[in-house]
Amino acid sequence: MAYNDLRTARPQSSGVANSVSTNKVLRNTYALLSMTLLFSAVTAGAAVALGIQQMNIFVFLIGAYGLMFLVHKTANSAAGLFSTFAFTGFMGFTLGPILSAYLALPNGGALIMNALAMTGLTFVGLSAIALTTKKDFGFLSNFIMAGAIVLVLAMLAGFFFNIPALSLMVSAGFVLFSSAVILYQTSEIIHRAGETNYILATVTLYVSIYNLFVSLLSILGIMSND
Repeated sequence: MAYNDLRTARPQSSGVANSVSTNKVLRNTYALLSMTLLFSAVTAGAAVALGIQQMNIFVFLIGAYGLMFLVHKTANSAAGLFSTFAFTGFMGFTLGPILSAYLALPNGGALIMNALAMTGLTFVGLSAIALTTKKDFGFLSNFIMAGAIVLVLAMLAGFFFNIPALSLMVSAGFVLFSSAVILYQTSEIIHRAGETNYILATVTLYVSIYNLFVSLLSILGIMSND
């Protein structure tokens, strides 16, 4: 009887350990995400205050993808935190010209606040769904991969054809894409024991929130003829 009890206790102990590990990753992820979002808001505000009106596309691409590469290279060390704040701070700074353009509009401030509120509510709502239902959203991986390809092609088309409807479709596509990534990444932390790196999880969620905010702001601007 004692041997049987010991055998049945091991899976329970393993389950408790996994639960503790998952909760730790979630806490660390949301704590770091909150700090990076606040830091991004500061750098975005600095860009607006400095009067940065535009961001060179090559500077953006080199900075964004270079720092993203650095995050992945240092994610398993203490330097990963520095890389994460460097990346999110840079991304926040790139929002400066966008925010300045909208603030120059008569209702630009309202559009920004509405996009910010919608982004926050969407993120909280999707995270709550993943956390409370405990549903495995791993099936979204194929949708995310296909969506990324479609969005890249649509963005390339947007460079050659100045079609407002195409811009609206791309922005709407990014809203759906970012929402799927938020569900998928949160689900991965809950259901995949191997997803223990909160730095990579934070960066994934941050990029989704960034794209969600920019896309919602674009949609609101297009719908208000701005």
